[in-house]
Amino acid sequence: MEKLKEIKMLHNILLTGCSKGVGLSICETLLKNGYNVYGISRTINKQLENLLEEYPQQMNHLQFDLADTENIQNSVFKNWMNNSIPIHGFVNNAAIAYDDIITNLSVEKIKKMYDVNVFTPFLIIKYVLRNALFNKINCSIVHISSISVHTGYKGLAMYAGSKGALEAFSKNTSREWGERGVRSNCIVAGFMDTEMSSTLDQDKKERIYKRNSLKKPTTIESVAHTVEYLLSNKSASITGQNIFVDSGTI
Repeated sequence: MEKLKEIKMLHNILLTGCSKGVGLSICETLLKNGYNVYGISRTINKQLENLLEEYPQQMNHLQFDLADTENIQNSVFKNWMNNSIPIHGFVNNAAIAYDDIITNLSVEKIKKMYDVNVFTPFLIIKYVLRNALFNKINCSIVHISSISVHTGYKGLAMYAGSKGALEAFSKNTSREWGERGVRSNCIVAGFMDTEMSSTLDQDKKERIYKRNSLKKPTTIESVAHTVEYLLSNKSASITGQNIFVDSGTI
């Protein structure tokens, strides 16, 4: 019990997109392992409400639209979290998908996607780094990337481009801030059965799954447990890496 109490006191994790899918599973996994979770999501649902009730001392939530880049500093890092709360880890999970072929590319839609998938996490990391420096603590950053960055899928060029930007940013973050105790890694997730993939019909999903070694979707739980590992001291020497959790797609 004393050990669990110590973990709760020492590990505060900022998590985006915590209300459903992979984010909800990450949130639940972290809470069960004793972390304090500061979750951000645009909406609140029954599953998230249940976690707030079950873990009142560990679970903190902010309802905020991450497309609102102009108000991130005030809404997140001044009015909700400030430097009095040390941030030991940041999980960049929130994302939106813009699926279409390149000849139909809409500048308006791609800008909206990049606000959430790229510009917002860049800004958040700016303030997470400042928090870590102020509190003189180590910090682990984990981005949820996509297998579409590394193998082509029709209609996913714009989405893959946004995730590829995160992977490049992560590797450079690790080089720039490693000597100050900051680690940064990406989890390259394979195709999962989530709301984001719900627009695909079952036949197309099966064709995608047949491209990997296990011939089945990547489980949300395996991604969540890998996140927890990368946040923990068990992965203290891992940084600047792309960790493939993809059922053997690559």
